[in-house]
Amino acid sequence: MSKDKARDIGIDVEKPANPWDGDPNDPFYGSLSVRGQILRGTVVKAKAQKTVVVQINKMKYDSKYERYARSSSKISAHSPASVGASEGDIVTLMECRPLSKTKSFVVIERRDA
Repeated sequence: MSKDKARDIGIDVEKPANPWDGDPNDPFYGSLSVRGQILRGTVVKAKAQKTVVVQINKMKYDSKYERYARSSSKISAHSPASVGASEGDIVTLMECRPLSKTKSFVVIERRDA
C-alpha cells in the first residue's frame, strides 16, 4: 500500500491526518479488514503501546420498572499511529479479527473532546 494514499474501508469516516508508521494492523494503510459492530466511546486509558481502553456508555430500558438504566463497559482496542487517539478523545471503534487475547476492535476515527 502506498504511504500517501489511504484505503477506503467502506465506512463514511474522516481519513487519518497522521502519517503511516508501517503498522500492518492499520485499517487505512495496512491490511487489516474491519467488519461488524461500530461503537463510539471515550478513551479512558492510553498507556500501552498501540492500545487504548475505551469506555462505552449505554442506556437500556427496563420494562419491569419502566425506566432507563445506565450501564457502561470498557473495551481494549488497537490504536494505529495514523489515528493517534489519546486520553479524553471521543473515538469510533469498529470490530476486526482478534489481534490479541483482549483486542478485537480498532480505532477508525478520533474526535477531540
